[in-house]
Amino acid sequence: MQFSEFDLDNKLLDAINKMGYETPTSIQQQAIPEALQGRDILASAPTGTGKTAAFLIPAIQYLLDFPRRDPGFARVLVMTPTRELAYQIHEQCELLAKRTNLKIGVVTGGINYGTHKEIFEKNNDILIATPGRLMEYLETENFHAEHVEMLIIDEADRMLDMGFKKEMSRICDEAKNRRQCFLFSATLEGDSVERFAETTLNDPALLEAESSRKEKAKIHQWVHLADDYHHKLELLVNTLNGPDVTKAIVFVKTRERLETLIGELTTNDVKAAWLRGEMPQDKRMKAMENFHSGKTRILVATDVAARGIDVADISHVINFDLPRTADIYVHRIGRTGRAGKKGIAISLVEAHDIGILYKIERYIEQKLKRRVIKGLEPKHKEAKPPAKKRKDPVKMKAKKKAKVKKKK
Repeated sequence: MQFSEFDLDNKLLDAINKMGYETPTSIQQQAIPEALQGRDILASAPTGTGKTAAFLIPAIQYLLDFPRRDPGFARVLVMTPTRELAYQIHEQCELLAKRTNLKIGVVTGGINYGTHKEIFEKNNDILIATPGRLMEYLETENFHAEHVEMLIIDEADRMLDMGFKKEMSRICDEAKNRRQCFLFSATLEGDSVERFAETTLNDPALLEAESSRKEKAKIHQWVHLADDYHHKLELLVNTLNGPDVTKAIVFVKTRERLETLIGELTTNDVKAAWLRGEMPQDKRMKAMENFHSGKTRILVATDVAARGIDVADISHVINFDLPRTADIYVHRIGRTGRAGKKGIAISLVEAHDIGILYKIERYIEQKLKRRVIKGLEPKHKEAKPPAKKRKDPVKMKAKKKAKVKKKK
């Protein structure tokens, strides 16, 4: 299948060709025709399968088919969880709309309010925004969502996990005149996305795209068992100094842990950039610029700060700390092995991590290989997972009796 089969405007087709897109990915093949027919969309697509273009292409085509008649605010609104992702979408949107006269704006936290003034004072066709900052502009009436004709919610599962449900619902309510709504998520598992979709979408096309062989990542995953923090640090430094590590993200669980680890890596002559939550936008962009360009090949990040990072050539993802839930593990390792390339995901596991390690293995239906580094072998055997607490039958019986008595 070719992009020309979608009956797109020649200006848009030319931009697609110049971006080097040859054939549509699986999610693009499913989403673009449904979107062009005017349907709402509920889509699940793995990271790195081209979902950004899957919603931007029909959005741009809609604006070309139905040009603006009156001055006003954005006609297409894209909501996304993080600043980094917002700027990546903005960059891709600018490339796709290069041959058009469409005006594209981006509004995120961490930016001086005056910078956004021009976006709201002039006609704006497509606005890409993070929910927190957009809510501030709604509250102060600097932005009016009733002009929105197409609402796109990207990484809905992440936004809900980050506690943005209230903001998302408010913006959806404000955009009451919309003709279409797209909701994209890395996974449709769990009740939160389904419940939100039920109240937001109107008879949506339900799309679940699996990666094709070309898109599918080949991620080699394994575990290094660590005796303690010092041993874990030695394993990390040894790994990062390996010749095959061309670009790596190291995940930690907290900002405090990140600061400690950056100090330890510096002491060990390992240069690394870092990302954490509530980081000034200029510093964040500088860190990502250095990482993208290869000036810095190691990035240390917390989960909140790393959401939305889309770098094509990450060779390694290293879990210095395991995540709190198994689905976050899948999101983390999905940042390597992009576009069919080989990737490596390594987890450094202490005894207290064994419980979550077993949960991860059950979730991905795969036992992760245990490997050792010569000279850094663990001194202790692998810990056993904590035993499940057995329910006391006597207490359970008494509790049941008390319930029955209360009903009477």
